[in-house]
Amino acid sequence: MAPDISVLGRYTYLATELFWGTIAALLLRRANALRKAAVTILALYPIAYVWDRYTLAVGVFDIKLRTGIDVAGIPLEEHLFMAVVPGLVLGVHETIFGDGNQ
Repeated sequence: MAPDISVLGRYTYLATELFWGTIAALLLRRANALRKAAVTILALYPIAYVWDRYTLAVGVFDIKLRTGIDVAGIPLEEHLFMAVVPGLVLGVHETIFGDGNQ
């Protein structure tokens, strides 16, 4: 059973993003792929932003354990999420298949 981190209250979502973001950054650093990942994440970000803004607007999901800080119409944590998820995917991919070249 996973530990219940909801004790962090409104910082729960932020804490999970920082935890997984740290893992993503370490994997990308280890694979020497930080620059390539940053370019890819920046290219994907506008698509992710529009998608996220829409899903929040229509009520696809409601984020309860968040800081309450909104940036450009969406929760701060969602902005982090839009970098962490592709960063983690790219970090795992580069760790497995990358050649370590920028």
